Amino acid sequence: MLDVLVIGSGPAGLSAAVYAKRANLNVLVVEKYFGGTGQIAESSMVDNYLGFAGISGFDLGEKFKQHAEGLGVEFKEGDAQEFKRIGDIWQVTLKDGNTIETRTVIYAAGAVHRHLGIAGESEFEGKGVSYCATCDGAFFRDKTVAVIGGGDTALDDALYLSDICNKVYLVHRRNEFRGSTGTVERLRKKENTEFVLEAKAAEIAGNGRVEQLILEDGRSLLVDGIFVAVGMDPMTVAIKGVVDLDETGYVVAGETGKTSAGGFFVAGDVRTKVLRQVVTAVSDGANAAVSAERYICFGD
Repeated sequence: MLDVLVIGSGPAGLSAAVYAKRANLNVLVVEKYFGGTGQIAESSMVDNYLGFAGISGFDLGEKFKQHAEGLGVEFKEGDAQEFKRIGDIWQVTLKDGNTIETRTVIYAAGAVHRHLGIAGESEFEGKGVSYCATCDGAFFRDKTVAVIGGGDTALDDALYLSDICNKVYLVHRRNEFRGSTGTVERLRKKENTEFVLEAKAAEIAGNGRVEQLILEDGRSLLVDGIFVAVGMDPMTVAIKGVVDLDETGYVVAGETGKTSAGGFFVAGDVRTKVLRQVVTAVSDGANAAVSAERYICFGD
């Protein structure tokens, strides 16, 4: 019988495992891909995690995992697909049919960025194509970039980039934005920001790195970087009906990680919050593990 079952081996899951292990709890991490460390591994460079400036996402993720392994945290490859609470015990069934019983669950399966699905997008990911302006924006200081999207994330990204880039194109397929009108007005006042509306991206081109964003109408924007901000999809299909989700599918939970189901905690990008970064994922993992420990000891 486990004390804590962690679902996901990204920064949130690994942080939760470290805190749980240091609390002398019996903990197991189930990871969908053996040896994986989450989306952080896809980042060519992480420059905003305290104490590790200029480290690759892969290397930072490996350091997180080595920390957990050094404490004796155990890992198991598997895809958790069903969660049932039987009395005070959680029964978790993996895709291969194996079942794990645990007193608490810390769900840290994360969320995935939606992609455009256009030519050149995957080819230039990490070579000018990014899905996180706050992560990678500093690498495009004094350069020309395009932001694709029309929601709050896209608007906030464009505003942030307008302060560090020479030129920012905000490309949106409609004439109106879904995001904050206040942010739109602030962007309109920015001399280095240009709205490209009723326009859809068709192709990303370049020679080794991004050089052009080609639109469906034939226009071409000469850019050094492209920030795709068309939303994220939380990995919560397996827990629909198990815990409360918001209208967009994220797990409803505050900083403690407590969900609507007793003994079930959440950490990282999969929960409702404003900032989804490595630093907040690590914090979430710590909070969720402490909450799980309190639940095991005191039932609250």
